Amino acid sequence: MESTHREVMKKFWLLFLAFFAFSCGKLIDPPKNLVEKETMSELIADFAMNEQLTSVIQNLNLDNATRYTLKQKKTTGKAFTESYKYYTATGEIEGILNDAQKIVLEKDPAAKVYIEKRLKENRNVPVFAR
Repeated sequence: MESTHREVMKKFWLLFLAFFAFSCGKLIDPPKNLVEKETMSELIADFAMNEQLTSVIQNLNLDNATRYTLKQKKTTGKAFTESYKYYTATGEIEGILNDAQKIVLEKDPAAKVYIEKRLKENRNVPVFAR
């Protein structure tokens, strides 16, 4: 009788573990207003270029520049933030950041020297932390 009970419990735990493994397919659900990957790359590239402008233009209001960029791409700060979290959790952010870097290089080829210098300095740092 006891060996039958063990067999049943063993099958129960295997079934439970299988169910648990299949139910944890995604770490995070996509937000309702998910920003497309291409748009995310464009936004990040624009944000990076806006930030660099602050070194040239002393009184540049970065908040207004950010709002203008978001409005141009027809999205909101909340949608951008939620999408960024989602892409980070799914591991897709690295590709988005690499695309953003390509956009910056297309718009400003002189940035290539700066980017290469930063990559050498931060060789072991993940892309999203550079």
